[in-house]
Amino acid sequence: MSVDLAPYRKHRRILTASLVGTAVEFYDFYIYGTAAALVFGPLFFPDESASAQLMYSFMTFGLAFFARPVGAIVFGHYGDRIGRKSTLVASLMLMGGSTLLIAFLPTYAMAGWIAPLLLCILRFGQGFGLGGEWGGAALLAVENAPPGWKSRFGMFPQLGAPVGFIAANGLFLILGVTLSDADFTSWGWRIPFLFSALLVGLGLWVRLKIGETPAFTEALEQKAPVGVPIGELLRGHLIPTLAGTFAVVACFAIFYLATSFALAHGTSALGYPKEQFLLVQLGAILFMAGGIVFAGYASDASSAQRVLTWGCGATILIGFLFGPSLASGSWPIVFLGLAAALFVMGLVYGPLGSWLTALFPVQVRYTGASVTFNAGGILGGAMAPIIAQALAERGGTPMVGLYLALAGVVSWLGLLMVRRQMAES
Repeated sequence: MSVDLAPYRKHRRILTASLVGTAVEFYDFYIYGTAAALVFGPLFFPDESASAQLMYSFMTFGLAFFARPVGAIVFGHYGDRIGRKSTLVASLMLMGGSTLLIAFLPTYAMAGWIAPLLLCILRFGQGFGLGGEWGGAALLAVENAPPGWKSRFGMFPQLGAPVGFIAANGLFLILGVTLSDADFTSWGWRIPFLFSALLVGLGLWVRLKIGETPAFTEALEQKAPVGVPIGELLRGHLIPTLAGTFAVVACFAIFYLATSFALAHGTSALGYPKEQFLLVQLGAILFMAGGIVFAGYASDASSAQRVLTWGCGATILIGFLFGPSLASGSWPIVFLGLAAALFVMGLVYGPLGSWLTALFPVQVRYTGASVTFNAGGILGGAMAPIIAQALAERGGTPMVGLYLALAGVVSWLGLLMVRRQMAES
């Protein structure tokens, strides 16, 4: 059976802009997560204990998740009032600038508590910028989609996630192989943050060449933009906002447990070699990309609501298998566990571009999609490594998956809240 590629070719610049920009943003986000798991604890926090340093490091990682809804409100405000394109450019510049400056930070040994303070400020800037990124990229793709292609177009921003992850972890893997542990800890960790400047430049070049989305242009011609989009969202669309927030929880929980937590816990508590573990993760992330593509096509063939429901059920199942597979001590089993988890993540992540944007009218769609996606990130992503670390310390690695199973239940409940609305849309 042949695959129709004509819509992809016709809108290739739009799809590239949505994918490349998101890949750049997620590259920035992932290199922080990897550095937080590997080196930020001892570099930026006092030498109390290795566990305490790792916990503090993960807390700075989680800080960006609390900045993201703030960024979603601010960027959503301008995205719904002045347009998608200019807002996306601004969000990319803010996160790229924050990431680049992290490369020049002093360590705790150099500046005391000023060092973690500056780290937290820049981490907040990263999250603030990313808060306006995903929603705008999803709208850029979905609002340009031909009839019947919304999920397949909406999967392109999602594909930026594995692309950004491969770039980030691939670079850390190269540095780990070519540098000694002492050199990597001393200065090598700064290289990925410096390298982000090139990727941000690429993202800006692509985005400055695109136009506004047809849906926003048409809506602007019919009526003036909403004065305060977040106010209108909470007054008239509270149930979809809560439902969208809950529905996003599973994808964040899976991703950050299978990447940042698994890397930190696997290389410290479980004793896996860092380079081998990064290589296993790089292979497993390809299954996430496969899950996203499968979910995009399956959603247009049936519905995004149905595919997300399948994914939530699979998330609950994976929750009971994730911990034992990670602690197995067998590389094939570790790989299969991570690959299965990330494939399921593709099922609960791939359809979100079309599903979340369908919850809201054009006038508040940027704000609605951004706020729900990033608020769900607090529940599913910010707390995931911290709670998983605590569960592992109290009940061993097999206990970690309970958080995943709970995340699957929460997202399933979110889908139920708008089942009737989505069936009628």
